[in-house]
Amino acid sequence: MKFTLNSVSSLRGDINIPADKSLSHRAVMFNSIASGKAKISNFLMGEDCLSTIDVLSKLGVEIQVENNSVYTYGKGLESLNKPNDTLYVGNSGTTIRLMSGVLAGRKFKSILDGDSSIRKRPMKRIIDPLTMMGANISANNNNDNAPILFDGGTLTSLDYDLPVASAQLKSALILAGLRSNDGITIREKAVSRDHTERLLSAMGAKITINNLEIKVSSSDLFARDIIIPGDISSASFWLIAGAIHKNSDIYIRNVGINETRSRIISVLKRMGANMTFYNEVDYSGEPACDMNIKTSNLKGTTISGAEIPLLIDEIPIIALAAVSAEGETKIIDAKELRYKESDRISLTVNWMKSAGAQIQELDDGMIITGTGNLNGGTFSSHGDHRLAMTLGIASLISNNNITIDNAEASNVSYPSFWDTLKNLGE
Repeated sequence: MKFTLNSVSSLRGDINIPADKSLSHRAVMFNSIASGKAKISNFLMGEDCLSTIDVLSKLGVEIQVENNSVYTYGKGLESLNKPNDTLYVGNSGTTIRLMSGVLAGRKFKSILDGDSSIRKRPMKRIIDPLTMMGANISANNNNDNAPILFDGGTLTSLDYDLPVASAQLKSALILAGLRSNDGITIREKAVSRDHTERLLSAMGAKITINNLEIKVSSSDLFARDIIIPGDISSASFWLIAGAIHKNSDIYIRNVGINETRSRIISVLKRMGANMTFYNEVDYSGEPACDMNIKTSNLKGTTISGAEIPLLIDEIPIIALAAVSAEGETKIIDAKELRYKESDRISLTVNWMKSAGAQIQELDDGMIITGTGNLNGGTFSSHGDHRLAMTLGIASLISNNNITIDNAEASNVSYPSFWDTLKNLGE
């Protein structure tokens, strides 16, 4: 599917963004291996999260979907059944990596697989420590690529320094640690999103955190009703649209502002964004609020180090903001971007350079010189939902029309994105 879009004279709107993708995955997954019935309200019905539901259903979990709510009927950590088919995760990296922790050491065989993009993503970082715990796991290309075969084993202790700051890796090991005989200790290089620790702790998991060290003991989980707030990563597109457009006033409702996810707010404030926050609430330990963003005079900044894991998904849209910012924006220490749904460093640099932006590719990031100039053209999303949506926002300020090829990639996390975009512009 192709969309051709042009710039608009003003942006006005009141947006209810989709539910948080990370929390939706975790809420249905954790409740499925807990004891009891749970209702998950405002669940994200995007393709990735539906893949998680499909995988859990094939493992014997009773799950009902009604409108935007999901009901789970969990029977405990050891209740999963041998699947009859390969467990297909589609394009969802969260599903394949977190479910690896769930399936490791089970008393049955199972296979996790995904689309062509998933088959390219690195899995050795997950498989190696799970194997060290005693799980029998094998995969393609020296255990680095799906499909992944899980074939029993007994989970024992682990004392492990995570090689990268990755919430998916951390979560996989925590989930395996809940079923280990002797518990695990893991240490992060830097703080990454902590939805897993918050939610599992609220469900009864024995998790202790001391700075960057996390200890997990064998635990039982108890089902918990959860309301999912809006996704800050989805909100970031409208925050930056409002900041870079010359005539904007946008309200965004019910956005999750967990401090390990909301570094995009700190960066935009540092760049000079004209934004306000109000109506703060709390959902099972996850804070949320309403936001207002208006036309802003942005200035360049440097994003590096410990900030990167806390806004890794927002970097492509931040790069677009940098085009409209005064001065230079430098993004470094972000090599993990090369291993997402696509190589987001190269693809971001390539399309922006083709559109006339002044941008330089680095091995671990990029340098953008703000010129305020962005030409049109035809660009592919390469099946990456965040790149597709970044191109959509770029059309709002481009000198000429922008055509997005494979625009439907946005359905992974934001099925209504294009309708919302159309309704904002005047």
